Amino acid sequence: MATPRPVLELRLGDRIELARPHPCGERRWSVVRLGADIGLVCDGCRRRILLARGDLERRFRGYVERGPEPGSTA
Repeated sequence: MATPRPVLELRLGDRIELARPHPCGERRWSVVRLGADIGLVCDGCRRRILLARGDLERRFRGYVERGPEPGSTA
């Protein structure tokens, strides 16, 4: 039996890198919505997409920049 992976900790405002580039050529995205579906905005062309959390966790390659901590006043 496969061991379960921990849930990916995302915050609004995170900038992340995904495995495959967007058709515009950019791999970096900004997180604008959290939930079962994750809202992302391409950092290259500003196209907005919704990606299922499971798909995002599979394509996730790393954080470029972290958003503010939840509950912080910034």
